[in-house]
Amino acid sequence: MAGEVLSHRWDEYGMITAQILYHMPDHPSVLQTFIWQTFDLAPEFPELHRFLDFWQRELDGPLHSVTVAHKKLVRAGQFEPVTTQITLH
Repeated sequence: MAGEVLSHRWDEYGMITAQILYHMPDHPSVLQTFIWQTFDLAPEFPELHRFLDFWQRELDGPLHSVTVAHKKLVRAGQFEPVTTQITLH
């Protein structure tokens, strides 16, 4: 049962890239870009939410916007069996 849950959840994991626009603390009218990548679970994105909570709690630059791109890592039919093996010395 645990293996089924783990394999099901693994299919949902992927690499996310978050483009975070934030206001510079000393110059609030200036926006700065921060790019952040991690593996996360779609569609909830718990790691991204933890990071953004940390940002708002600990950092001075208020968030303006966040744009997220997600790419699954494992897809059905991605792996094929090996039919030939060649060894070179």
